Amino acid sequence: QVQLVESGGGLVQAGGSLRLACAASGRTFSSYAMGWFRQAPGKEREFVTAISWSGGSTYYADSVKGRFTISRDNAKNTMYLQMNSLKPEDTAVYYCVADPVSDSMEAPAYWGQGTQVTVSS
Repeated sequence: QVQLVESGGGLVQAGGSLRLACAASGRTFSSYAMGWFRQAPGKEREFVTAISWSGGSTYYADSVKGRFTISRDNAKNTMYLQMNSLKPEDTAVYYCVADPVSDSMEAPAYWGQGTQVTVSS
């Protein structure tokens, strides 16, 4: 069992930056692929980014490529999402996810509770 706790959300102006963190419990964190999804009001939940267990492979949605950077520190059981050049359309609840099998994040096994990110124009 893995428990995920997000932090770092908040209110920021367009063009600003935020850094999200996801702290994971469990001794097997380093063997799990990790990622972020988001859900904006009235919209379906969507994939944002993912990182392999080693950190050697990363994946991004086209909408955030070049602006967001995912990373992880397996020694600290923590994953990060650096978000730069934020846009109002990035406003959403951001969810940390983990999966023991695949980087693809088609159906992540574990989800955090989410953290709100609001970007004002």
